[in-house]
Amino acid sequence: MTQTLYDAVGGAPRLLKLAQAWHARCLADPLAAHPFEHPGQHPDHLARLAAYWGEALGGPAAYSATMADHSHVLRLHACNGEHRELDEAAIDCFALALDDVGLTEPARGALLGYFRWGTALMAAHPYGIDGIEDDLAVPRW
Repeated sequence: MTQTLYDAVGGAPRLLKLAQAWHARCLADPLAAHPFEHPGQHPDHLARLAAYWGEALGGPAAYSATMADHSHVLRLHACNGEHRELDEAAIDCFALALDDVGLTEPARGALLGYFRWGTALMAAHPYGIDGIEDDLAVPRW
């Protein structure tokens, strides 16, 4: 059986630690903190994020089965205009978070590639939700 990236990084517990480390890094960064400074964030945001990442990385479909679908995620990230500097700051924070949780090569590079790809995917609808189809599956990396 082929090992998934989900398995290689240590599954759900490690992805939750990564989500927590990334969030802490973002909050400490003046530019990356912006998306987290507004009210309305889901109280279980980090657990949901870790579940989404887990599903995308070849783990169980926990996000899709119990939380939402990819269409929902795209709509959450839509309508924020273009923000390349913010995206780069978030990617930089993610790279540091990978170090914080001790992820090494080759998993580290693969996760960073995934996060860059996912960041671009989330930025694909800067001015509206038109074009986001309903019931999209979480894309697998």
